Amino acid sequence: MRAGEKVGWGILIGSAMVLLPLLLVAGNVFRQVALPRDPTLPPLVFHYIPWFGSAATYGMDPYKFLFDCREQYGDLFTFILLGRRMTVALGPKGNNLILGGKLSQVSAEDAYTHLTTPVFGKGVVYDCPNEMLMQQKRMVKFGLSTENFKSYVPLIKKEATDFMNNELKPVAGEWKQAHALHSMAELTILTASATLQGKEVRGKLDKTFARRYEALDGGFTPINFMFPNLPLPSYKKRDKAQREMSEFYQEIIRGRREGGADHDHDMIAALMSSAYRDGTPLSDSDIAHMMIALLMAGQHTSSATSSWTLLHLADRPDVYEELYQEQKEKFGNPDGTFRDLTYEDLKDLPLLDSCIRETLRIHAPIHSIMRKVMSDIPVPTSVAAPAIPEKNASYVIPEGHFVLASPGVAQMDPKVWQDASIWNPHRWVDEKGVASKALAEYDGGDKIDYGYGSVSKGTESPYQPFGAGRHRCIGESFAYLQLQTILATFIRNMEMKLEEPFPKTNYQTMVVLPLPAKISYRLRK
Repeated sequence: MRAGEKVGWGILIGSAMVLLPLLLVAGNVFRQVALPRDPTLPPLVFHYIPWFGSAATYGMDPYKFLFDCREQYGDLFTFILLGRRMTVALGPKGNNLILGGKLSQVSAEDAYTHLTTPVFGKGVVYDCPNEMLMQQKRMVKFGLSTENFKSYVPLIKKEATDFMNNELKPVAGEWKQAHALHSMAELTILTASATLQGKEVRGKLDKTFARRYEALDGGFTPINFMFPNLPLPSYKKRDKAQREMSEFYQEIIRGRREGGADHDHDMIAALMSSAYRDGTPLSDSDIAHMMIALLMAGQHTSSATSSWTLLHLADRPDVYEELYQEQKEKFGNPDGTFRDLTYEDLKDLPLLDSCIRETLRIHAPIHSIMRKVMSDIPVPTSVAAPAIPEKNASYVIPEGHFVLASPGVAQMDPKVWQDASIWNPHRWVDEKGVASKALAEYDGGDKIDYGYGSVSKGTESPYQPFGAGRHRCIGESFAYLQLQTILATFIRNMEMKLEEPFPKTNYQTMVVLPLPAKISYRLRK
C-alpha cells in the first residue's frame, strides 16, 4: 500500500471513529423525541448516550437526580442505567408498589444475588429461594431475643469504654481529634463481634481478619453490582477472602461441636440449634455464610448511622448538652457519677432515640432498593395518573425491567416534612406531628407474617429507614441497642464539637457514608 493510500485510510478510519459515536447519539435522541412510543410505558428520562443513559447524574447524587426527575416526570418514570431499564416509583405509594410487591411480580433475589453471593457465600440470603430466605430470617430473629439483648448492653458498654480509653484517650481540658467514620467503623465491628458474633470471633480480630474483611468489603461496591464478573484483582481478592472467612467460621463451629462449650447468647449458638421447617438443620457452611452476611450488612449500616449521628451531635452542642442532662436526670448518682446502663434503661432515653431516628431520616443507609420485574406490573392510579386518561388505561412496568424504590426521597420530601433538610430530633417528641404519625405507620398498622414472625408491613409510611415488607431488616432492634449504648457511653464521658464544615455525602459506596471529617473531643471534667 502506498504512503498516500495509508494516509487516506487513516483519515477514513479516524473520521468513522468520530462520526460513529455522534451518529449513535443522534439516533438515540431522534428515537426519544421523534418516534412514537407505547403510551402505557412510564415516561423515559431523556438521555444522550445510549446504553450509558443517566448513569453519571444518578451515580454522582442519586437524591438530586430522583428529585429533579420527579419535578419533570412525576412519581413514576424510567431511566437507563448501563443498559438496564430502571423504573422508579417514588413516595409512600411508590414504595408500597415495590417493597410490598407480590413474589410473582418482583424479585430481590434476581436483583441482588450477583452482588451478595460472592461476598456472603452460596446457599443463603439471595442465593436461595425466597421461602428459604424467610426461614433463615426466622432463625436469625430467634437469636435476637430480649434475653440476649439484656446480656449485650454491658458487653457493648465495655467495648465502647475500652475503645474510648485505649484508642481515643480523651484528656480533660485538651481537645483532640478523631476521624468519625474510621473510629465508628472500628468500634462497630468490635461491639458486634463481642455480642452477635461470639467470643471466638472477638478474640481473633487481628490483622488477618482485618485483611479478609477489607477484601470482602472491596467486593461490595457499585461496580460489583453493575459488573459482577470483571477480571480485576479486587474480585480475586474478594473470592479468596470469602473462602478464608467461611473456613474461619466453620472452624469455630467444629470446635464448639467437639468441645461442647456453652455459648447461649451469640448468633452462632442460635443458628447451630436451628433447622428448616422440614427438620433439616443448617449446614456448617450455611451458618458460616449467614454469619458473614450479618457481619457485612450490619457493619455498613451501623457504622454509617453512628458516624452521621456523632457528626450531627458535634455540630449541635446544644442538643449534645440536652442528651447529657437527660442521662444525669435519669441515671445520675449524687456524687456526679452514673449508674451502669441496662437494657431497660435505653427505653428511658427519648431524646437519644429521637436523635438516632432523625439521623436515619436524613441519612437512610441505602438510597436505592431494587427488584427485578418477573411479570408485568399494572401501576395503580394512586402511584401515577392513568397513562391514557380518556381510556383510564394504567401504566404498565414490563417484565425484565428493574424497579427502584427510594425511601429516602419520602423521608426528605418537603411536601411531607417541615424543614425537611434540617436535622431536628425534637420533631420526634411531638406526639401529634408528622414524625410520630410516620413512625406509627411504620411500626404499627397492619401486621403480616412473611415466614419469620409477625411484623408491621410499614410499606406506606414516609419513614422506612430499614426498608419495609418481606425484606425489612430484622436487625434493626439490635442496631438501635448498639447505637444507643455506644452513644450514651460517649455522652457520659466526653464533650464533642465540630470545628470544620459539616461533611458532604459520599455516594460512591453501596451504603450512604459521610466524606472524611474529624470530630474534636475532650474528657468531661
